[in-house]
Amino acid sequence: MRLEKFCVSNYRNIIDSGWVKTTNVTAVVGQNEAGKSNLFEALYCLHSFVETQYNPDEDWPVDDWKGKKNANGKPVSQAYFEFDDGETEALFEFASEEITDEGGSELEANIATPPVDIRLFACRCYGYVTSFYLHDREGNTIASEDLGLSKVKVSEWASEHVPRFVLIQDYEFSGAQVELNELKSRLDKAGGKRHELSTDDQTILIVLDLAEIDLDDFVEKGSSAEGRTLRQFDKRAASAYLTQQFQKLWKQKKVKFDIDVDGPTLNIFAEDEAIGFPVRLYRRSTGFRWYVSFAWKFTHASEGDFENCTLLLEEPGIHLHYSGQRDLLGVFEDLSETNTVMYTTHLSSMVDQANPERVRIIETDSDHHLRVTHGVVSSQSAPMAVIESSLGLTPDLSGMLGNRKVLIVEGGTDALILSKLSGLLTKSDKVGMSDHIYIWPAQTSTKAPMYAAFAIGQLWDAGVLLDTDEAGYLAHEKIKDMNLKGYADQTGHEFRVLMLDKAAGVKKTDVAIEDLFPDEWFLECVNRAYGLALRLEDLPEDGSTLIAKRVEIAMKQRQGKELKKKNVLVEMLKEFDSWSTISDLPPGAAENAERLFKNINAAFGLKS
Repeated sequence: MRLEKFCVSNYRNIIDSGWVKTTNVTAVVGQNEAGKSNLFEALYCLHSFVETQYNPDEDWPVDDWKGKKNANGKPVSQAYFEFDDGETEALFEFASEEITDEGGSELEANIATPPVDIRLFACRCYGYVTSFYLHDREGNTIASEDLGLSKVKVSEWASEHVPRFVLIQDYEFSGAQVELNELKSRLDKAGGKRHELSTDDQTILIVLDLAEIDLDDFVEKGSSAEGRTLRQFDKRAASAYLTQQFQKLWKQKKVKFDIDVDGPTLNIFAEDEAIGFPVRLYRRSTGFRWYVSFAWKFTHASEGDFENCTLLLEEPGIHLHYSGQRDLLGVFEDLSETNTVMYTTHLSSMVDQANPERVRIIETDSDHHLRVTHGVVSSQSAPMAVIESSLGLTPDLSGMLGNRKVLIVEGGTDALILSKLSGLLTKSDKVGMSDHIYIWPAQTSTKAPMYAAFAIGQLWDAGVLLDTDEAGYLAHEKIKDMNLKGYADQTGHEFRVLMLDKAAGVKKTDVAIEDLFPDEWFLECVNRAYGLALRLEDLPEDGSTLIAKRVEIAMKQRQGKELKKKNVLVEMLKEFDSWSTISDLPPGAAENAERLFKNINAAFGLKS
């Protein structure tokens, strides 16, 4: 079961968030104090891992303080959940009303077929526990009785199967040694309320929980020789389990943990397999300790299964190096197969450029109330600074692009080749790219939709040029799914998608930028780059018609080598430097390029 969308209202600076659609991984971007934490904390209470409740004395919006007296019954968090395959049938089987005969004997129930497009709706209000209902696609409540179901059993089933929300806000963990008897005293003084202890104390208690170690029992065992021996088995089991769970989330290197107990003193050691020497955890990097805290807290919350949870993570990766942050995004991708992941961030490196549909921007209105924007565009500078940075934009460049017609291309190689060809054509009084069009490379085709969404949101006159291959078609589909053209039409700005084959008039099934040139010329560049003697007849005829793809297959089959386009680009640039007029171009390249530029100019409404 997955969280589909949610709404938060009447909570601190959130009067009404509106319905916020979620994806398997959702990035919530916004400046500090905008209300990201409020959004997550309100949502957490809906179906929390640790039971909690709203407190109107602290949580009711301060600018509606008079309304607090009527807070009870006012909704705070509401959400829709999508059923997975087989779950509606399981619900109906569990919650079907019992049928009895006149003597009270139970008869076999006639289980109804679940309606199509039924959803589970959850709502929590001030002063009440969470209620669960069945809704249709239009948001109308379907009475359980009308479906032959017990309302009580529907709630019972939902409470068991709706993913638990896991909120992780504080990742700080020093890893310093702990005196267990003193920890026990602090816990007793807090009346067993863990949340009143320090983050370090809470994390150590989690470690003990994961090993199924009772703190009172653990301390008592330390008072005798026999008990200390038994305690060694406990801590070894804990060490092995924590190592296993951590390795599922930490991909950079293999690490083994050792929980060492000497008298009342507990230390945690971390040993890199490649080094083979244990180091006390507090001496490891802040980023590593952050990951330890995250891994063990999630292990604790999901009972070691890492599934059927809605993870709410505040500012994850803040202490990690750039490569660690990118690895963490990969971990989120893996976890999203069996969980829903939502995280807040103000780091540009934690915004996945390949998936702009995952971004939700948090803004504040003139009354300092939270509002949520779907997509990668905000009217406020702070969240936009994150998005612009992720796209490699400076404020000056952003302003310049806004005054130009912007053509997004798949990468730097595309921009370089198009610029060179345009210059040669113009110099020879042929049609090149209009001076009013700025070429903006998107690094890869997978990131092109992110750039497109940003350009449209900024109300730029923009378009995108995509290769006619599988990756290009996927990018085009994502742009259509995000309804970017519809959004541009609503704002009175035009956005266009150009596929390279039609735009350049190249008669191939698959076309990339290098296919503007004859296959023979590209093959010559490959042969010079790799010292080969491949011929066109050596290239496979089936499958893709992309020259680069055909060369790649032939190189693997014949020489066992990988084709790296940057090596070929070096040879192409040597050729570029020798070209001064279009007569120097390989046969057919000038004609292909001119057709392409004419169509690009026409798409932007510019005369060639």
